[in-house]
Parts: sequence; structure tokens; C-alpha cells
Amino acid sequence: MSILINKDTRLIVQGITGRDGGFHATKMKEYGTNVVGGTSPGKYGEKVSGIPVFNTVHDAVNATNANTSVIFVPAPFAKDAMMEAADAGIKLIICITEGVPTLDVVEAYRYIKLKGANLIGPNCPGLISPNQSMVGIMPTMIFKEGRTGVISRSGTLTYEVVYNLTENGMGQSTAVGVGGDPIVGLYYEELLELFENDPDTDSIALIGEIGGDAEERAAEFIKKHVTKPVAVFIAGQQAPPGKQMGHAGAIISSGSGTAAEKIAAFEAVGVPVANEPSEIPQLLKKQLLNR
Repeated sequence: MSILINKDTRLIVQGITGRDGGFHATKMKEYGTNVVGGTSPGKYGEKVSGIPVFNTVHDAVNATNANTSVIFVPAPFAKDAMMEAADAGIKLIICITEGVPTLDVVEAYRYIKLKGANLIGPNCPGLISPNQSMVGIMPTMIFKEGRTGVISRSGTLTYEVVYNLTENGMGQSTAVGVGGDPIVGLYYEELLELFENDPDTDSIALIGEIGGDAEERAAEFIKKHVTKPVAVFIAGQQAPPGKQMGHAGAIISSGSGTAAEKIAAFEAVGVPVANEPSEIPQLLKKQLLNR
């Protein structure tokens, strides 16, 4: 099993005729994702790698019964794309686009929730349920079907942790890159709950980084609600205060959001924290053996 996406996912690619949209639509289709259509205003009737193009998400949903969309449109138009998908009845929206203004995300996210849908991203690599579906820009060759869930704020660290999990014989049920912006959609607590309730996920790898208090809140959620083994890696342990480290949300300010504080929060609730991403598999295996 998996969370959020599987073989029943019916995907629309918003911005499919652009360079990135077309390239990744083809890659997702080649992996086996059920890409049922794409959108690009004024280009109805065209095809990209055999995928039909529609003018609007409403048209695409009416023709294909799509339930998921992935967004590759430029940042100035990403808010409208997210809201259009929600308005058309899409229930899972993945925004890959980076550089989306924070206030645009706040407005779009509120509208998406009002429509009863979920958002992943923006500025994220997407998600994958190995051998079932991949939505985004994940390097599929490193993933293997299995029983470890992965949640990460960092795309590249997701790949490093997954590579080490796969090399150690620990496949993944689903891996989700939540995005590194200050405001994003589904985050640690919601995804931890989904993995906790997934009968085919036995353990969870969580990758965090400096900035904000999401990791501290995740630690408290794990203490109260998660019974499965969890192992954590926190990036930015050498980051000086006031310096932004790659992601817009990865900045220490006013003495909060440091790696030390986040590590302490997890250790206080009994969750082991890796010094290096390569340690994650062994930390999980140790807990699974002791259950």
C-alpha cells in the first residue's frame, strides 16, 4: 500500500507544453504514472508524448476524471494554477514551482482547504510510491518498493536518505518532499498521521532542517500519536544565526529554529537523530528489531 498516490492516481500536468512540464510529464508516464492529460491555455488538441492537452483543468477533469494535478507553470501564475485545480475538483495538488510569493501561497492554500483538497509544495520535488506512481521530479532509479515512509523538507537530502535505505534493503512505501518554503501544504504532522495509519508502512524516516518550529511540533506529535519507529536527520547543524541556508524557510532567527533545538526536541521524546543521513537505515533497523 502507500499514501496519497498509487496505481489509481489519475494525473493532470498543468503547464505540460512548457519545457519542464513536457519533460517531466514524459518521465512520469514512462515510470508508469497514469498521466491522463495536461493543460496549456490555447493549445487544446495538441499532445505531449501521447498525452492530450486541454485548455483548462475543468476541461481536463471532465474528460479524464483526473483526481491529482502537478504544477509546472512559472511562479507568477502558480497561485492561479493551484486555485484552478482546486476549483475543478482536484483533490491532491502538487506544486513543483519555486519562487512562488509567500502571500500567494497563503491565499491559494486557504482556497484549497476550503475546497476539501490537499496541497504538497510549492518548491518541492513531489512524491513517489515506488512501482505505483510518481508525481514530480524524483529520480526514480534510487527508489524501491518497501515499507519505510519518508518525509523531507529537502529534495536532495530525500534522495540521499532514500539511496541509503535502498542500499540497506529498506524499500519505501511512499516518499514525500514537502518543500522548503516558509508556507507549504501538507507537513510533518499530517504525513506522520497518514503513515501511522498505513498498514503497509512499518517505519518512518524524517528529514528536517533549520528554521521554524515544524520539527519541534513533529516531535510532540510523534510522542502523542505515532507508535511506529521513526529516525530523524536535521540539516544545517553548522549554520550561523541569521544566515539563510538554501531554502526560504531555512533560516535561524531570534534564537529559535536552530538544529540543536530540533535535535533536543526529538531526543526528548525518544526519537533517535542521525549525525549523517547514512545512519538512518541502521537507526530504523535497530528499533524494528527491538519491537
